[in-house]
Amino acid sequence: MDTDRLLLIVEDDDAFARTLTRSFERRGYEVLRATSLEQVQKLLDERGPEESPEYAVVDLKLAGGGSGLSCVQTLHERDAEMVIVVLTGYASIATAVEAIKLGARHYLAKPANTDDIEAAFSRAQGDAEVEVTDRATTSIKTLEWEHIHETLAATGFNISETARRLGMHRRTLARKLEKQRVK
Repeated sequence: MDTDRLLLIVEDDDAFARTLTRSFERRGYEVLRATSLEQVQKLLDERGPEESPEYAVVDLKLAGGGSGLSCVQTLHERDAEMVIVVLTGYASIATAVEAIKLGARHYLAKPANTDDIEAAFSRAQGDAEVEVTDRATTSIKTLEWEHIHETLAATGFNISETARRLGMHRRTLARKLEKQRVK
């Protein structure tokens, strides 16, 4: 078995996971799928340390309020050489920083495709040529969006608790999230 092309996809959206699986299989990867931290641990235990995936794509928000950050931590502790990319519709600076600290190589906002993910796998170094933007030009809507997502992450993606902490009605928060088409 060629474990250099072994990929673990941790995604609770079945349709999206199937699409990613098919796309990566066409590119020559052997794909394992999980929807939760418990399934990840079970898969890793079944395969043993000698058959650890080389790559992993981990969704930030998993079913049942699970956090992809816990999966990133578990995967990195299992194999520090594993290339982990976090994929999320809940992009925020706070979760991006934590994902990288926990061992992810990259953090991509949805929608991202197989090309984006594979490019992230191959980029081992940061890009010093990335344009540095002036934070003062950030719009109020962007700042609000980042604050909402930081709070979402802090509450384990609990909408009611997030709305309470933000001091807004739950339906108002739900409408804001729907406007951004967050998955």
